[in-house]
Amino acid sequence: MVGRYTLRTWLRRRGLRALSTRPQRPRTTVADPAAVVAENLLLGQPAPTAPNQVWVGDITYLPLVGGRWCYLATWRDTCSRRVVGWQLDKHMPTELVLNALEQALTLRQPAAGLIIYADRGSQYTSAACRTRIAKALALASFSRPGNSYDNAQAEAGWSTLKTKLLPHGGTFATLEEARLEVAYYLDTYFNLDRRHSALGYRSPHQFERDFLTNLS
Repeated sequence: MVGRYTLRTWLRRRGLRALSTRPQRPRTTVADPAAVVAENLLLGQPAPTAPNQVWVGDITYLPLVGGRWCYLATWRDTCSRRVVGWQLDKHMPTELVLNALEQALTLRQPAAGLIIYADRGSQYTSAACRTRIAKALALASFSRPGNSYDNAQAEAGWSTLKTKLLPHGGTFATLEEARLEVAYYLDTYFNLDRRHSALGYRSPHQFERDFLTNLS
């Protein structure tokens, strides 16, 4: 009987602590204090009016059996909400975001002047990532230090993705299983079928198709 004290207080006063079976959640944003970063080019700017004007990137984590994790990096078009590139792996080095970015650049062939935005994680501020952005004639843009609201659009949808793929808080058995599930969710369901209120209840694919039709 613990009485009026909480269980945590009762344990602490006796030099004890509760053990959790849930693994500690990993950090996906670790800044490099020595990195050269760019300003946030999105501040005070109107929303993009066409696809391939602004892409936002972010990393999230997904659970694997045995308390392990895998990491999903995506690039998303802020006008059409389409996921234009993604990569999943057991670790999150710079190559994780670079491979996702390379996929997006190859598939979309954006014109010069594209703004590529991300938080100040070391993967994004690395020399390799900044060099690839410059080679694409794009502009790097980073969130302001300590301002979580800057990255809200890049992070939007993670909770929905996890709920859809793991509805009961479960885990993926293998990395390969996670890749297959993520591929179907992003490339088929999210991009082709999922309707967004911000797009007039159209999917990203339908929005972009309508956009091109209206240009002709």
